[in-house]
Amino acid sequence: MNLQYQRIQDTCEALKLGAIGSEWGAIADKSASNESTLADFLEQVLAVETSARAVRSSDMLLKFAGLPAIKTVDEYDFKFASGAPKKQLLELTGLAFIERAENIVFLGPSGVGKSHLAMSLGYKAVNAGIKTRFITAADLMMQLATAKKQDRLEPYLKRIVMAPKLLIIDEIGYLPFGREEASLFFNVIAKRYERGSVIVTSNLPFSQWSGAFANDTTLVAALLDRLLHHSHIVQISGESYRLK
Repeated sequence: MNLQYQRIQDTCEALKLGAIGSEWGAIADKSASNESTLADFLEQVLAVETSARAVRSSDMLLKFAGLPAIKTVDEYDFKFASGAPKKQLLELTGLAFIERAENIVFLGPSGVGKSHLAMSLGYKAVNAGIKTRFITAADLMMQLATAKKQDRLEPYLKRIVMAPKLLIIDEIGYLPFGREEASLFFNVIAKRYERGSVIVTSNLPFSQWSGAFANDTTLVAALLDRLLHHSHIVQISGESYRLK
């Protein structure tokens, strides 16, 4: 590598233009052989950098999302899950609900694909460049409680709860919350109300949610009031796909 090439490489690294630094030489050779204009050459190197940054951004969004698996709506077995509202679900894949800061609540017994559908919408949002975060209700409560004990609750809420445009909270009702945990969960929903979309999944009908939130009917009423305002309720019935 001659000194000029090295200077170009160093400058690209300093400007964080890694793709241009590694690809410009090959593009220059190709442009010369094709007798391309300088404008053509510049356009090509900028396109290479733009593409590389898009890939890096997508990778970062997917990592931040924390999806336990990559799922798509196309993989969902609507023939088996005959109790799933297909038309409603396909409309939600358009992701317009995120721009409107609307929520989705998946309700149904264990094994009917609530988590699958939540993850598939999360994955679709990531691919659309939308900052997304997936977490189980149990993990969220544990992390919130830990952050509060360590006097880090506000930074945690800002980074994990408020940063994503779409927050997915899986498996509400599988484990009951204590009074403090219930209050922390309410805080999450209240902070995101009309500011960011939430997808939640639960095996419990709304009439039984108080049992999962320390039997605090007043808190649950206030929580559901915020969660269900501007919300899409997706009720799924049927047998467990896992048992199949």
